Amino acid sequence: MKNDLLLKALRGEVTSRPPVWMMRQAGRYLPEYMVLREKYGFFERCQTPELACEITLQPVDIIGVDAAILFSDILVVPQAMGLEVQLVESKGPFLPEPIKTGNDLERIRVPDVHETLQYVFDAITLIKKELNRRVPLIGFAGAPWTILCYMVQGKGSKTFDEAKAFCYTQPVLAHRLLQMITDTTIAYLKAQVKAGADTVQVFDSWGGLLGPEDFENISLKYIRQIVHALKEEVPVIIFAKGAWYALKEMAATGASGLGIDWCIKPGLARSMAGNNITLQGNFDPAKLLSPIPELKKEVNKMLNAFGNGRYIANLGHGILPNVPVDHARAFVDTVKEWEGT
Repeated sequence: MKNDLLLKALRGEVTSRPPVWMMRQAGRYLPEYMVLREKYGFFERCQTPELACEITLQPVDIIGVDAAILFSDILVVPQAMGLEVQLVESKGPFLPEPIKTGNDLERIRVPDVHETLQYVFDAITLIKKELNRRVPLIGFAGAPWTILCYMVQGKGSKTFDEAKAFCYTQPVLAHRLLQMITDTTIAYLKAQVKAGADTVQVFDSWGGLLGPEDFENISLKYIRQIVHALKEEVPVIIFAKGAWYALKEMAATGASGLGIDWCIKPGLARSMAGNNITLQGNFDPAKLLSPIPELKKEVNKMLNAFGNGRYIANLGHGILPNVPVDHARAFVDTVKEWEGT
């Protein structure tokens, strides 16, 4: 591979500089993406390998990131399990028949991922061909707890109170659903790897809504199964937004990387996670809206705080749709130009 900085960093090898990519880099801030958005519906873009490939490659070609991440969505998993998922532009996901009872659970299944998600694997095969070994490809899936949130709540939420109540009032049912999601996710990620993904990231976007004990029982217990099933095949990155209190426990799963958000200092994150795992993050996406000289100063401050050992430069969450392309490029270029302190 021409540029394998990301894989080296995940293996703990020495790199000339930190690799850089951005969560949600394939998408809504790029004019080239918006052209495709006007022509095709969201799931049409996900389910058409040629479109998913084109969108995945855009940030590599336009911004110059060190890795491509598959263009898809975490909600293809509940879709594959038998739930209807609609994605309403500018409003977010909507699942018209969420899971509320044991009877509802009978409507879903652990699917054969090759029957339900083959379009993803076809897209990966095509992306790998078009990348031509320029940079690694990151595959991904949502963490079981985050997927449950949508399957039970039926839509986005700031608190996911109905999903939490489901876990607290119907724990047997909740754990049955979490295990079904976990089994589906393991098969899904293994097939992504077989198709060519060089590393995978597990997104627990709503992990931080749980307290430490609940995070262990409702989320990490299942993430641990996923890491255990995949870690011998590819490096696994866990990103649990807001769950900084569990960095030590997440580092102990056998994962190669831990994504962190901007609400924890780099030094504290490192002391909690230890030196045997790669940290990834943690630039506040809103800071990409700063004037470019200020943005560069902030990026350098972040890089100096993390240093170059076992570190991947990234955002602390997904890039915002209103970030100017030249600001995104300035973020990436500043990492590439950094020479350390």
